[in-house]
Amino acid sequence: MIPNWTPPTTSSNGEPGGGASVRSGAGAVAPGVVTGLGTGAAIAGTAVAAITATQQKTRAASPLRGMMAARVGRLITLNGVWDPQRYLTFGDERARPFHDLMSVVGAQDPREVVDLGCGPGNLTATLAQRWPAARVVGVDSSAEMVAAARTLVGIEVVHADLRQWTPDRPVDVLVSNATLQWVPDHLGLLPQLVAAIAPDGWFAVQVPGNFTEASHVLLYQLADSPKWGDRIGAGRIARPSSHEPVEYLAVLAELGLAVQVWETTYFHVLSGNDAVLEWVSGTALRPVLAALTRDEQAEF
Repeated sequence: MIPNWTPPTTSSNGEPGGGASVRSGAGAVAPGVVTGLGTGAAIAGTAVAAITATQQKTRAASPLRGMMAARVGRLITLNGVWDPQRYLTFGDERARPFHDLMSVVGAQDPREVVDLGCGPGNLTATLAQRWPAARVVGVDSSAEMVAAARTLVGIEVVHADLRQWTPDRPVDVLVSNATLQWVPDHLGLLPQLVAAIAPDGWFAVQVPGNFTEASHVLLYQLADSPKWGDRIGAGRIARPSSHEPVEYLAVLAELGLAVQVWETTYFHVLSGNDAVLEWVSGTALRPVLAALTRDEQAEF
């Protein structure tokens, strides 16, 4: 979830994103990349890494513009906290990139597994099921998400901002799923995260790349409009963004990791009234509405 966010000095862009599953190790890494939706890229070396970018495209029966305008006032509490129950709406669809990412992680018997941005812990718990002998730790900056995750068995949960987090031992599998897009300049954070990984460990990262989809474009066009821009425009509130997959590849390769990179587009056909609005209300729309009063939320 969003760390304790402070506005960046420059506004974030909304480019498609990249994610990564990385195995650390020594040795030179040869550059190389294959690009394209649904494809992967591998770099030669003594260790293996993988980067994924996902574009989650949602579809519903009614026009998106109408969904964005309807029943907004009921979607979020006035204090703007993360809502675990709302986030888990469409939980199966949200989990698909995580499961695809973890399918390429080849760790056999890790001792230390950490999930940065664990949210309500439902996916973190699957790591404990996969590696029952491991110590599995979830880290999240949202008190509400941490409280939800702590109800699950088999995992430890730490309330912390991932930018200040440091492990108490080397991490064999370090996971960050749909989290880094909320961290400004997160490319600059990657060296710190890689330093936490044990020799021959794995770094698995996924970030969404749907910021040029209509759901987000319309949202931020309205937020940047003259009526709302001084309150919720670019640079005023947390606004997620990610980079091209090749940019993550370049940074991680420079750090000495062998990297696999791919980008996937998921088309979700969602059921229910205002389904796309329900989807974005659990993530991108949340900080927008959190900055507004209830009456303003309804108007927005």
